[in-house]
Amino acid sequence: MEGNDLVIGDDYQGSIRISEEVVTIIAGLAASEVKGVAGMSGGITGGLAEKLGRKNLSKGVKAEVGEKEAVIDIFVIMDYGAHIHEVAKGIQNNVKSAVETMTGLKVTQVNINVQGVSFTQDQ
Repeated sequence: MEGNDLVIGDDYQGSIRISEEVVTIIAGLAASEVKGVAGMSGGITGGLAEKLGRKNLSKGVKAEVGEKEAVIDIFVIMDYGAHIHEVAKGIQNNVKSAVETMTGLKVTQVNINVQGVSFTQDQ
């Protein structure tokens, strides 16, 4: 695998490796589940990939993964009228829980960056 892999176990049975991209996908999906999140903010390249038919599941997420800990940055667009502070806390809790449960990593920080507000009528 690539250089940014988390090695969970390396013993007589073999090693378990989790790609850093897997951590970002878990975090992105967990963040998008929170009520009040209109979408993830991935910039120009993320939008281009979606237009070409390739959904980027790690869009709007950056993760720094160490041997046992992770710091995650989430970039989101909120629904108009949502209580930003409450939604951000919900994202932090959901992302932390999902990543820790699925990978065994300790998530030390989940930083939320609100990049915009969605004014769509279909809420």
